[in-house]
Amino acid sequence: MMSGTALVTGATKRIGRELTLKLADMGYNIALHYNFIGSDARQLMFEIEQRGVPCELFRTNFLNEFETESLMEQVAEKFDDVCLLVNNASIFQKARFLETDTALFNSHFDINFKAPFILTRDFAKTFKNGHVINILDTKIAHNDGAHFVYTLSKKVFADFTRMAAKQLAPDIRVNAIAPGFILPPAGHEDDETYTKELEKMIPLKTKGDVRDIINAMEYLIENPYVTGQILYIDGGKNL
Repeated sequence: MMSGTALVTGATKRIGRELTLKLADMGYNIALHYNFIGSDARQLMFEIEQRGVPCELFRTNFLNEFETESLMEQVAEKFDDVCLLVNNASIFQKARFLETDTALFNSHFDINFKAPFILTRDFAKTFKNGHVINILDTKIAHNDGAHFVYTLSKKVFADFTRMAAKQLAPDIRVNAIAPGFILPPAGHEDDETYTKELEKMIPLKTKGDVRDIINAMEYLIENPYVTGQILYIDGGKNL
């Protein structure tokens, strides 16, 4: 069993929720970040505490720089042993380059890059030792024009992963996971036609499972000689 505390951003939904529950199963105390729906956060907190694991909730809007800058300090007031940061929170909106206004640009970079930049910096300053896992997207391997600013923000985040790994070594490791088609987007959960069309574009011809992402996270946690790496969990979509 692991010891210490894990801070997970965007912890209440989709992949973030499953990663958080796995970390609780591994023995981590949980600092659970959320933004919008308190009932989801409280339900997840209940499930974590049922596992016998301490959990605290931290509501932060990453569009608000002051809130983002104060999150790590708030976490440190509750937990003095944070050893893992999972930068999972993300915004994903469809828009091509010429459709991208300043507000859309700012929201994607504030949430997808600036928040994890600030949190990684403050984690390193506050706790000195540990591990950061960033959740990217297989789209970083290509130039997806349909989701222009989303893809751009994740590409910058990917470069940040490698730069931060070098800057923060040997005390802090920084790695990333780039998922492919794991969960259908909202509105397509039961759309078999949508799923089959996307699977045709994947070399392994099938979508992945959340368990694949969990396995990647476990690998990174349990291998202390790995840093600066991006694991593509995408059935070969990055090729």
